[in-house]
Amino acid sequence: MEQLLIGKNAVIYGGGGGIGGAVAEAFSREGARVFLAGRTPEPLEAVADRIRHAGGTVETALLDATNERAVNQHADDVVAAAGSLDISMNVIQHGDAQGTPMVEMAVEDYLRPVSTAVQAFFLTSQAAARHMMRQRSGVVLVFGGSGDPVPGVFLGGLLTAFEAMEAMRRQLSSELGAYGIRVLTLRSGGIPETLPENMEGAGEIADAITKSTMLGRAATLDDVGYAAAFAASDRAASMTAATLNISAGALIDR
Repeated sequence: MEQLLIGKNAVIYGGGGGIGGAVAEAFSREGARVFLAGRTPEPLEAVADRIRHAGGTVETALLDATNERAVNQHADDVVAAAGSLDISMNVIQHGDAQGTPMVEMAVEDYLRPVSTAVQAFFLTSQAAARHMMRQRSGVVLVFGGSGDPVPGVFLGGLLTAFEAMEAMRRQLSSELGAYGIRVLTLRSGGIPETLPENMEGAGEIADAITKSTMLGRAATLDDVGYAAAFAASDRAASMTAATLNISAGALIDR
């Protein structure tokens, strides 16, 4: 079967995490050269080792996605090394505090994921777009999207951060479409595999996510990888300013 991303260069911020690693491995399987960026070397190298073991091409870089100079320099380095920057996806941790009702939270705990998400997405998409505009092509992927709160699950500022990134996705789609740049969101409704094992109430949250679906199963990391690879490929060339709903029916598009 023809690979979807032959000749593409993809940057994944937060590439050592569960979502970032799954997307990176999917991109590599489809022929992309992958550039992983993050703040902690061990998880980045673990993902990179899996990609290399499978025969893929991958490079890693330590950087903070909220550091404007570091993000811009890294994007420049990718283009210098690979010739283009074709795909950008930011899935860094936002530092959200979950498990506490909103009315009991400190304001800084609620706002932290919102501020981090907006700043990091702004900087990474801006850095990528500057190169994509010259190329007159490229794809910026967002993960999260809009969704209704699940009763009894306290997510802090996470959903507010996702909503903010959706507003940014709509704006970027409008501004960058004339340059052939597509901006898309993947909406999952929650990935139980990404919940920390030592997280209080993780089992209950996983059950709530699964029970909210129509298919009786939640989206998996593999589902995310497959959808991201399709969205980033030329098979989705007419798709922009849109969301890919991979929530197994937990989220209903209207």
